[in-house]
Amino acid sequence: MIFIGTVNLTRTRDQGNFLCPACGVSQGYRLRATRAWLTVYFIPTIPVSNHEPFVQCDHCKANWDPSVLEMDHLHYSDVAEEQFGEEAVRAAVLVVLADNQITENEINSLQAIASYLMRRPVGRDELGQVCSSARQHRIEPVNYVLTVSRPWNQKQRLRALQAMFLAAAADGPLGQLQIEILASMQELFDLTDAEYHRAIEQAVEWSSDG
Repeated sequence: MIFIGTVNLTRTRDQGNFLCPACGVSQGYRLRATRAWLTVYFIPTIPVSNHEPFVQCDHCKANWDPSVLEMDHLHYSDVAEEQFGEEAVRAAVLVVLADNQITENEINSLQAIASYLMRRPVGRDELGQVCSSARQHRIEPVNYVLTVSRPWNQKQRLRALQAMFLAAAADGPLGQLQIEILASMQELFDLTDAEYHRAIEQAVEWSSDG
């Protein structure tokens, strides 16, 4: 008896970065191609279909038509930066609210930080909505950053850390809780002590210039 069947074989042809429609941010991808083969005794012998290329997201594993690679990356870059700004602002807000209170100095600092990160003026009403949402959901700062920071590049991580530090320091020396939160961020971002302190120094300089 001869065992004959078919099997789909998939191979990777290329890889790179793309805007994943499912993730909404830049992710790594693999350009793959699948093809059906006739098998004899479970061994592929003859192709019985054409190659069918598709793009697979490394993060969510969703498959897409190769035309997804032709999306406007310039436009995507703007969208991704805006999303990062919103996430970094929320992270800074969560650090401030970690002690369950917020002062006028902290509000003013957050407003300046938000305007800088969002590259546009951010009013108190808009900032107030972010604070209200953060209070309502009660997410720990480290848990939030752990969730959203995967797509961030190293420069964005440092900018987010600087924003969190400046917000935490708005009322003067950091409290123990804030020190612990920032130390957790250093560990999360895999920063050396030198990288961490350099980022903080740059944040202080930026704040002084502003």
